[in-house]
Amino acid sequence: METKIKIGISACLLGENVRYDGQNALARHITGPLAEYLDFYPICPEVGCGMGVPREPVRLVGTLENNKLMGRESGKDWTGIMRTWAEKTLPQIEEKQLCGFIFKAKSPSSGMCRIKIYPEEGGQPNSYAGTGLFAGMLMERYPLLPVEDEGRLHDIVLRGNFIERLFVEHRWNKMLASGRNMKNIIDFHSRHKMLIRSHDVTLYRALGKLVGEGKHMGLEKLFESYHALMSTALAKKPTIKKNVDVLMHIMGYFKKLLTTDEKKECLELIGNYKTNLLPLIVPVTLMNHYVRKYDVAYLNEQYYLNPHPLELKLRNHA
Repeated sequence: METKIKIGISACLLGENVRYDGQNALARHITGPLAEYLDFYPICPEVGCGMGVPREPVRLVGTLENNKLMGRESGKDWTGIMRTWAEKTLPQIEEKQLCGFIFKAKSPSSGMCRIKIYPEEGGQPNSYAGTGLFAGMLMERYPLLPVEDEGRLHDIVLRGNFIERLFVEHRWNKMLASGRNMKNIIDFHSRHKMLIRSHDVTLYRALGKLVGEGKHMGLEKLFESYHALMSTALAKKPTIKKNVDVLMHIMGYFKKLLTTDEKKECLELIGNYKTNLLPLIVPVTLMNHYVRKYDVAYLNEQYYLNPHPLELKLRNHA
């Protein structure tokens, strides 16, 4: 990679001692293997808005629809203070061209989902479906930005999908930097066709139609609409069924080139993947072999066959 992918992250996950107890929550499954490819931009909203270290822990109080960020013992209301700080800080996400954000799970300020909300009169939580105050503001302002929390990233499927989206977003930003024109978006879409299809075939077709009609709608609207639709598609997890569809589609490009034995081998490996006997990396590796052997230029440019570095091993278990 020429440049690393810029990504926001809760500061405690990088090992910074900014938690309420003066400790950190170093996430080695994130900072280890991904550090070679990601440029982390740490943010701690609690320290950022003026809370000290160590400090009184906070929690969400109220209802799912209407809650506040309050001190557990003192009852101090930090909602307005954090909102004011966040409004000044959030524009940096766009200014720094961050391609995603990793939140601290279960945090009342940074948790993206399943946050406890306590009743005002005290007692046990009345909801476990809240969103951290800062995380909620970030996701509302940048609804297309790939986001996850470090807890969910232990799941290999969620992890693979998130990392894949980061790489696509990174390539999208690089394409924008080279100019918003029809040539660039046609090339971008052409190289991502198979990848998008593996997430949602309906939206894949809609994106193709959008690019085909793009010259009649104006570049600004075209790029905005494409990014929104693409992000929606990529947010949907690939499944074995979807990948089998793409693999069979790729195999169609070789139908006049493969020998009888080669076709048999392809179908056998795809079938074993379909029945969960082999990980995705096996049939994809074979497809890459035939792309090189038969010099199929169109497939050689498809990011589906090489969406991220092999060293991350994201397709070795799916």
